[in-house]
Amino acid sequence: MPQTKHEITDVQPLLPGHLPTLAARSPDAHKGQFGHLLVIGGDLGFGGAALLSAESALRSGAGMVSLATRLEHVPAALARLPEVMTLGVSSANQLMGLLEKISVIVIGPGLGAASWGKSLLSVAANARQPQVWDADALNQLANGGVSLPANCVITPHPGEAARLLGISTADVQADRLKVARALSLKFNAVAILKGAGSLITCPDGRVSRCDQGHPAMATAGLGDVLAGLVGALLAQGMPAYEASCLAVWLHATAGERQGTLGRGLAASDLIPAIRQLLEEQSPCLK
Repeated sequence: MPQTKHEITDVQPLLPGHLPTLAARSPDAHKGQFGHLLVIGGDLGFGGAALLSAESALRSGAGMVSLATRLEHVPAALARLPEVMTLGVSSANQLMGLLEKISVIVIGPGLGAASWGKSLLSVAANARQPQVWDADALNQLANGGVSLPANCVITPHPGEAARLLGISTADVQADRLKVARALSLKFNAVAILKGAGSLITCPDGRVSRCDQGHPAMATAGLGDVLAGLVGALLAQGMPAYEASCLAVWLHATAGERQGTLGRGLAASDLIPAIRQLLEEQSPCLK
């Protein structure tokens, strides 16, 4: 159903000049200082979603990015993203060694609902690292087969939010602020309720709203890009709420800029625009 904006007065609008920022990097900075992010996802037929998240994380400043995906997707991943360390995974046991090396997990893009994705999500749910749960990870969470670990960001669109709370999508859209707060409290996580007028809520009561965006963003894959972006900011040391606020604004504003070209926006079009905006907001070197 169409997403509509609602007038909300008790939230903080995300505006240029009042956004969380990343610290500048010293001249002797090295990759080990900016996190090692792992994207888990991309079941058969959905490999592109995980690739989009990995590319977004890489271009948003994560020090190192790994991708755990189906073995069949490894050649495509290496061809598109040689900078990403791609591991073909057929069983959850293959993740164990990798989890000892990484600092942030992004899980869900293209994960699917089959046993392969369920087993990988089960491993992530027991990991200690900060995590971003998106897409199919949220659908599995809604089904009750897994519990959300501590230090998580969840990124539902209205349909996923409805499933997580056991209500209808119409109920979500009728009171987005109430729903966003309910998600954050139920799962003790920072929640990003996506849509026109995206809301970011924290269990401590903080709420922000982003009014940037463009109708051309109504296309597949943009959520995968956002998940990778949130993960990259976490990997660089931002707290979860601040990382989520900055990521949502960067993502929406990049879409607004690219949307001026009209229909046909592809999710990957946002990635170079996000990189440029991030440098404008948080220069790498001052």
